[in-house]
Amino acid sequence: MSDPFPAIAEAAATGETADLFADIRATVGVRVVNLVWRHLATLDGALPWAWAAVKPLYLAGMPDEAARRFRETMSLPRLASLAGDDPASVDAVLASYDHSNTINLFALGALVAWLRGEAVSRPAPLGGVRLPAPDVTLPPLASEADVSPETWALVLRLNRFGDRPQPLILASMYRHLAHAPAFLQRVEKVLASARADGSLDRAITANRAAAHESAKHLAKAISAQPPALADKIEAGVSGFVDHAIGKMVTICRAIRVARGSSL
Repeated sequence: MSDPFPAIAEAAATGETADLFADIRATVGVRVVNLVWRHLATLDGALPWAWAAVKPLYLAGMPDEAARRFRETMSLPRLASLAGDDPASVDAVLASYDHSNTINLFALGALVAWLRGEAVSRPAPLGGVRLPAPDVTLPPLASEADVSPETWALVLRLNRFGDRPQPLILASMYRHLAHAPAFLQRVEKVLASARADGSLDRAITANRAAAHESAKHLAKAISAQPPALADKIEAGVSGFVDHAIGKMVTICRAIRVARGSSL
């Protein structure tokens, strides 16, 4: 499948867009700019407006504090062990996405809630100490031409977990893990088992609902004027929050636990 949201590649960004991408990487603490920001860069004026709206939340540690509280009670399916002698880059990818997806879930979820008029005033949003971003180097982000047909088909099958009836967005984590197809094969097996017993979908649904309630509180901290293209911005960002990021927060965390990672 191809991503339904057009996006500007980081390497192709110039001028203000390139500057904003650099600021996003530095502020969020990531090596790559999430697809949602690269999609917003294709809409006239959307990227500078959206980043200005949520950057203060990142700087105040609000998504970080929300993530800490969320992780204390989040639901996880119990997966069979995924420990093994895999490339070190596997755990680097998982650590990076576990951090960035969870932080983005609350910052971008707050933006969606604000655009929908769902912000609630109490309790007041809490700031906190920023969660340290993993200091890792990620392997290349694979495209279909970079891997075997069998590996790409595996990536597409994995992307269907937790997203029905049809995934809207191809989760980047699987593309970053495409260099380790043997590991992805094991992931597919354990996720299939969790889907069969219903625990995977139950956990994703519960975590999405909990994150949405928290994001509505964070939305009160956003101070912005209504943007042009508000409907398109909301549609784009909510696609990521409700689908790709919304499912992968649970899936990535569960995989890390199954690998015995120190979280």
